Amino acid sequence: MFENIKRKPAKTFQDLIVWQKAHQFVLNVYKFTMSFPKEEIYCLTSQLRRSAVSVPANIAEGFKKRGVADKKRYFNIAQGSLEESRYYLILARDLNYGDPQELFTLLQEVSKLLEAYINSILDTES
Repeated sequence: MFENIKRKPAKTFQDLIVWQKAHQFVLNVYKFTMSFPKEEIYCLTSQLRRSAVSVPANIAEGFKKRGVADKKRYFNIAQGSLEESRYYLILARDLNYGDPQELFTLLQEVSKLLEAYINSILDTES
């Protein structure tokens, strides 16, 4: 349906839909972790927030890199941070710290967008 729609090239990383969704994921992670037990502040709360923040941060950094290999490296780091976040959400759920289902949904959306963005960059390399 939308495959033939051409978007204007992004001027800043903030123009990227994948970055916007990843940033929303971070904001939601911060809200989710506010209710974690206080003893988790330097452990699971910190780890989950750091892994979540790493996603849009690496997208932003990769956006400015000139070479395809550099871009791909940063976006791959973002993918790894997403998977790390996925594990922490599973752990939080299993520890009964809350229901992260909405975060899982948003995480999956970011993952698909990031994969598509990486593929579009690789396609321009050919």
